[in-house]
Amino acid sequence: MGLKKYIISSIIFIIAVFGYAYSLELGEYEISLLGYSLNLPVSVWIIFPVVVLTLVTYLHIIFYGLINYFKQRAVNKDHEAMIEFVKSQLLEKTNVVKFRTKDFRNLSSILSQFKITPKDERFTSSNEELNKIVGNIQDINDGKYVSDKSFKINETSKLANLNLLNKVNEQIDFAVDVLKKSENYSSNVVRQSFENVLAEKTMTTVKKVYKNIKLDKELAFKLFEKDAANNEFGFTAEEILAIVKDIDFTKDDYLALAKNYEKILKPDQIIAIFEKLSNEVEEATTAYLHVLCEYEMIDKVKEIVSLTPDNKFTAFKALLDLKESGKHYNLETISYK
Repeated sequence: MGLKKYIISSIIFIIAVFGYAYSLELGEYEISLLGYSLNLPVSVWIIFPVVVLTLVTYLHIIFYGLINYFKQRAVNKDHEAMIEFVKSQLLEKTNVVKFRTKDFRNLSSILSQFKITPKDERFTSSNEELNKIVGNIQDINDGKYVSDKSFKINETSKLANLNLLNKVNEQIDFAVDVLKKSENYSSNVVRQSFENVLAEKTMTTVKKVYKNIKLDKELAFKLFEKDAANNEFGFTAEEILAIVKDIDFTKDDYLALAKNYEKILKPDQIIAIFEKLSNEVEEATTAYLHVLCEYEMIDKVKEIVSLTPDNKFTAFKALLDLKESGKHYNLETISYK
């Protein structure tokens, strides 16, 4: 029974009891206490305890009703706070969310030790903002760039990094901008930007931005492949030398580099490049000799290897001996080790 119905029923009951007692015409009764006396009809004395008990009952119901109200209000507030907690976890933020009830505090303590991620299926709930957040996260995980300004991710989070990668993959001009200000972005975003620029932009654009990133061997070879395919606007020997000296190329790397260029560059171009490299870096000499042999510049090869100890460049010395004896072998069959 609700409080309103209870009050109405109790009042009707009190009136009914009083009316019945009054109809009995029981007269009056006097009570004396501590020098005071009170003379009232007996019907009033009969109904007085009922009224007092009813009023106390009202107070009891109201008191515990207020307690339950504030408890429920705290639960409702904690429910809202838990939604905010879940949003913060999804956005990888470190917002401190305060809870009023012990059960919600314990639950948040447990959940904070887990990573909350949405499933692949579309998420639905009664909270539209939460639905939007989860939808944006799912789009990012699917490789889409989310530009929604109300979607405020922790900028240092993995999710923000993935969203930047998606933007780099969708917008080639943004990838160029990343390379122009590479110090403002993480290494994997810069790397992906560079690979995309190599694949989609001209060598003219590449030459403007490649110095802004730290090249490793893999990226350097991709850069050289791009250069070899666009040698009309390609690198000079000095530029190639500057790149490889920072990467610490090995003998085998220089050989691979020579093979990358020899099918595209003109003989005088590639010879000039590797002559310059071999003069600057000893590890490039084998590649230079390879280039000279490729273009049958045997006298130049003899000139270089004749000035070296017997145990150096033995493969080329053997090749020269074979040629002098009238035997011809494919250069690729000779080991450079």
